[in-house]
Amino acid sequence: MVYDELDMLQRLHHPNIVRFHDWFESKDKYYIVTQLATGGELFDRICDYGRFTEKDASQTIRQVLDAVNYLHERNVVHRGIQRTAPHFLTVTDILTDLKPENLLYLTTAQESPLVLADFGIAKMLDSDTEVLTSMAGSFGYAAPEVMLKQGHGKAVDMWSMGVITYTLLCGYSPFRSESLNDLIEECRSGRIVFHERYWKDVSKDAKDFILTLLQPDPTLRSTSEQALQHRWLKGETATDHNILPELKTYIARNRLKRGIEIIKLANRIEALKMQDEGDDIPGTTLDESEEKKAEEKPAADAKPSEGAAAPANKGRLSRLARGAIFREVVLAKVREMKQQEQQQQVEKEALEKIEKEKGR
Repeated sequence: MVYDELDMLQRLHHPNIVRFHDWFESKDKYYIVTQLATGGELFDRICDYGRFTEKDASQTIRQVLDAVNYLHERNVVHRGIQRTAPHFLTVTDILTDLKPENLLYLTTAQESPLVLADFGIAKMLDSDTEVLTSMAGSFGYAAPEVMLKQGHGKAVDMWSMGVITYTLLCGYSPFRSESLNDLIEECRSGRIVFHERYWKDVSKDAKDFILTLLQPDPTLRSTSEQALQHRWLKGETATDHNILPELKTYIARNRLKRGIEIIKLANRIEALKMQDEGDDIPGTTLDESEEKKAEEKPAADAKPSEGAAAPANKGRLSRLARGAIFREVVLAKVREMKQQEQQQQVEKEALEKIEKEKGR
């Protein structure tokens, strides 16, 4: 199956899709070498502009949609959260993880094209009507049928396009629920709010374009081909209203969140390194009596002579640090289990609802 996916990637040639160069494998991993995109992520690049208008947003979305349409014509969908191994080839899997982080500028040049990247879970469908049932995509951008683990196809990418367009025009997501249950209900309700404060200067055609994509029923969503024919993407009705101030707020918030996660990860890695260098090496751990004696020794005695080797337990992780790491790991596991329970409950309720409707 992996070779089928690699073969599919080799056959993709589009100016708005990152090019596949080569691949190789190790004992337990596959490595994909792609074209190097050095221009930065979509929102980061926009932040460097002095001005970014609705018309600019329209042209940006058109580039992404051109790439999506190219993939859909070849029965490909772009999925992202987890890698699964279905029993068939699927073309609808290449795009389910459509999100701003996967939209990169090829170079730092002003006229650089925007390219779609990250084909980690790309698949090919046997037909236009085939559907997938495995979970993929990033919450916040994933379509409701994906979160419910129902059969899904190319329409999931169009939902993601709607979320990206909405966010690009106002600086925040149309769906902001914290829990999975609430997020699914919010998406399924079909209530898309255009708050007056942020949307008063945005054209009606832009709002209409978004609404054609954020349809809870996938059969009612615009296809990539239909979306490309929308008036708003032609740029004739898009306004010159500068939307950069709102976007900068969104970008700053995302950078802060990402920075916090990076620091937490770095601290965890450093702590684990210390543990590896100390406690995990046989013969370097002190028992309680030795530890007590070491603490009672004068500082002068503890100081190593010049050129002497460092104490074997130099990198030893304190009980406090180990406890903190343990708590963090346990809490992360608890959160994961709660999310899984929520997902199972939602699926159960959805199935019960379907059975009830069938009984009528």
